[in-house]
Amino acid sequence: SIASILHAFARSALGFGFARGLLGLTESPAYPAAVKTLAEWFPKKERALAMGFANAGANVGAVAAPLMVPWLAINYGWQAAFVVTGTIGLFWLVLWIPVYRKPAEHPRVSRSELAYIHSDPPEPAGKVRWIKLLTYPQVWGFVLGKFLTDPIWSFYLFWAATFLSQKHKTDLKSIGLPLVVIYVMADVGSIAGGWLSSALIKRGWTVNGARKIALFISAVAVVPVVYAAITPHKWTAVLLIGLAVSAHQGFSSNLYTLVSDTFPKRAVGSVAGLGGTFGYFGTFLFSSLVGLVLGRWTQQNYLPLFIVAASAYLVAFAIIQLLMPRLVPAPIDSDGEGRGFDLVQKP
Repeated sequence: SIASILHAFARSALGFGFARGLLGLTESPAYPAAVKTLAEWFPKKERALAMGFANAGANVGAVAAPLMVPWLAINYGWQAAFVVTGTIGLFWLVLWIPVYRKPAEHPRVSRSELAYIHSDPPEPAGKVRWIKLLTYPQVWGFVLGKFLTDPIWSFYLFWAATFLSQKHKTDLKSIGLPLVVIYVMADVGSIAGGWLSSALIKRGWTVNGARKIALFISAVAVVPVVYAAITPHKWTAVLLIGLAVSAHQGFSSNLYTLVSDTFPKRAVGSVAGLGGTFGYFGTFLFSSLVGLVLGRWTQQNYLPLFIVAASAYLVAFAIIQLLMPRLVPAPIDSDGEGRGFDLVQKP
């Protein structure tokens, strides 16, 4: 939040770049912390749905921003957009810190509720060295999934408005409604994707089967977005992009849940952090590619980018299935050691 506010005080490209870098550095722990929090508060059968709501909550800002930020920038200057949004984040922090506790420490959690939260099989205690985590196929399935799909989400997040402006002549004053539609659809997909696997588990499906079918359906639902690059109709493009971001969020809700499905709670934050690192690195590479494709190679032809966006999730799903044919707990001992890739998973 403070990093966001600092943008308003930048007086040069270097200063603005510093603020952007600080924002990226400070916002990166958000999702690892969310995944760890959900692992502490929910049993496995409910985590995907809970992650879906967490993802949907994050998208509330994406819905509000297209409505609020242009209005602030037009009426009060671009600096106001950074100050106001950063201040909202600080206000939320003031509300969050006094009320959050771990389940065992929370005064409103009853014994029966605590027993339900801890209804999964017990986990060994002890610390896990993050460098050791890189020897586990479960980690590589997750981080490569993030590497392939996070850049696509960022592409929609940062380029959807530019795409609609360049291809469908949508100006700053009229961009709000299309972006709101896109991100409301993302909210729906986030909750629906999490609900699907959680509902299947409650109906007797294995965790492996439920997570994989939710991931596969989400990956397939992204494919039609290719047509968004060539349709002459703005709202067809908007709805196709909306379907794609909806499917991304459903995929993401279940992808994050794979971490708590396969690793003990003490390792969840570290694994999620590794995934975030790979996701940001993939975003850096793909963002560079976007600039080359649109500026140097094709002169604003978005079709190659939408082809990549349409195929990335199926590739990610194939890699996850290859590295994690079964969602089995990573063999980590109480001393934090384990067998890593020495464990051969058989379908």
